[in-house]
Amino acid sequence: MDHKNPEYWQPVAQLNAVLAHLKTTFVGKDDIIDLMGICLVGRENLFLLGPPGTAKSAMVRELSRRLEGQTFEYLLTRFTEPNEIFGPFDIRRLREGELVTNTEGMLPEANLIFLDELLNANSAILNSLLMVLNERIFRRGRETRDLPALMIVGASNHLPEDEALQALFDRFLIRVRCDNVEPALLQQVLDAGWRLEKKDRGALPGIAVADIALLQSRIGAIDLAGVRQPYLELVQQLRNAGVAVSDRRAVKLQRLIAASALLCQRSEALVSDLWVLRYIWDTEEQREVIAGIVDGVVEADAAAPETQHPRARAAHQPVADDIYREVLALQEKWNQPDLPMAERAVIKDRLRYLNGRNAWVLNPEQRQYVQAPIDALWEKILHE
Repeated sequence: MDHKNPEYWQPVAQLNAVLAHLKTTFVGKDDIIDLMGICLVGRENLFLLGPPGTAKSAMVRELSRRLEGQTFEYLLTRFTEPNEIFGPFDIRRLREGELVTNTEGMLPEANLIFLDELLNANSAILNSLLMVLNERIFRRGRETRDLPALMIVGASNHLPEDEALQALFDRFLIRVRCDNVEPALLQQVLDAGWRLEKKDRGALPGIAVADIALLQSRIGAIDLAGVRQPYLELVQQLRNAGVAVSDRRAVKLQRLIAASALLCQRSEALVSDLWVLRYIWDTEEQREVIAGIVDGVVEADAAAPETQHPRARAAHQPVADDIYREVLALQEKWNQPDLPMAERAVIKDRLRYLNGRNAWVLNPEQRQYVQAPIDALWEKILHE
């Protein structure tokens, strides 16, 4: 079908409607949801870094419902066995001398896969998971089958520390932080969470698994010629800055650049579609470096803003100066005489949030400088 035909873009419109629904359901998670859409269309894996209770599994479940697909989620531990992930051997076939896995309801049959505490994976399942993540193939003994997985999401509250787990982490092309929302959005979070409890929420947007597969097949039709040179230069800049962008990752990232264009209903990529490279960090220290380099390229795009992906100009890296100024303002407000208890409670909530944001400031000197007034205000609050 010709891309000039409006029907060609109908699956894109349906997926964008699903993503918009997720954004209203999960307040403050727009960046994660946009990246879920990108990885879904690009058929790449997404890694979430953050503490428990920040709606990671809930987002995957809700997305799966809107795809009318099958989800597999599991909390990995050091003692997780292959049977818990892939299914047990079929006893009936085993009696006949065949080693065949009964995969009903398990990972090999899922369209969306969520592996919580991914970095707890042990050596017993590591090799199988690597093949699942990299090739979308399940192999056990002589048994080999292609997987219907559209996207695999992994999560952890820490980054890998040993080499074996680094190989697992490396299979997740995109990495994004998932935190609690700031206090100002908490009321919206509560309202959205309560709406999820209602059994009847009216007609909700959806898209068929087959349509997602169709979008994935159209990735190769996106014209990347206009961004080829800027992309080559950006990869070289990142390598010169010490970011390990392997040839394999550079090739695979083209799918996500094309996915950004496709979700904007364009048949060609723009320089601003390179925004996805903000999320290829390996360590916390790389975030600021990568964001600065990528944003310098993205901001040079002269294309009309309405044609660009909305995430292109929506970086969310905490700025030390902004946090510092707000802490000083809170300090001044706390010193006001006869401050109502309700306002004091608001200041405490906001200070907790700023304390968490400051932990993600990547420059250690800036982080330490901002932490000093935060600690001083906490000390004052605790002794009053």
